Amino acid sequence: MLVGVVVQLTVVVAVLTVLGIGLFVGRYRLRDTYREWRSRIRAATPAAVVLVLVLLFNNVARQIVPDVSWMIGWQFTWGIYDLEGEFILWLQSFATPWVTAYFSFMYIYGYVFLLFFPAVAYFALSNTRPLRELLTAYTLNYTLGLVLYTFVIAFGPRNMMPELVEALLYDTYPQYQHLTRQVNRNTNVFPSLHASLAATVAFLAYRTRDVYPKWAAVAAFVAVSVAVSTMYLGIHWAIDVVAGVGLAYLSVAVAHHLVGRWSLSAALERLRS
Repeated sequence: MLVGVVVQLTVVVAVLTVLGIGLFVGRYRLRDTYREWRSRIRAATPAAVVLVLVLLFNNVARQIVPDVSWMIGWQFTWGIYDLEGEFILWLQSFATPWVTAYFSFMYIYGYVFLLFFPAVAYFALSNTRPLRELLTAYTLNYTLGLVLYTFVIAFGPRNMMPELVEALLYDTYPQYQHLTRQVNRNTNVFPSLHASLAATVAFLAYRTRDVYPKWAAVAAFVAVSVAVSTMYLGIHWAIDVVAGVGLAYLSVAVAHHLVGRWSLSAALERLRS
């Protein structure tokens, strides 16, 4: 079942990416990419390698993070509920089959497309800085997110109030339980990485709006849809989403600073010489 879900996800995101290339990238950038792909890969490889290492570490660390979190014992669930009350219940009061289908699609397919397509679009630029900033910002999101997950115990609305909050995602895509179980932990909802990574893409899309003006508008729309979907589906609190947007802003700002002032590829070149 898991293999079938991954294949389906891959096919849908691939189709969306092809459409995105046609709508936003254009043939002339593809032509230049064909001539310059080696130099662009060399420039982006250090940031990409660091991101892959962080993702691998996250995959291992998340198996032990819940145990460490319980040892620290900082439980925020009731504090979050006291601050925002029954906002999630109010949001789900607008649920209809069509709305649920839309936000479920955005939570799964829109989110993965939103993360993957910018890497393709920025790789198609001769200036590799946007791509390197994107990869660095992703790395910071996952790194800082893991730190917060380690220290903060917080259950999502559907886990805290299962009798009141509906698990709407699985009503539409029940097969995706097999996938979400591989990456989600019940105690790791603060902040929302869905919201933070989606906002990261939107912030960077805004920065590159002179190059990809249409993509900036689409990225903002999809990012907002993804953020709302996490709350509508009962997965995250509104505070998780706000914290995720804050994490995104910080990650993008730090990535801009690092890529502008320090280059891992240049450092490696100096070591070789």
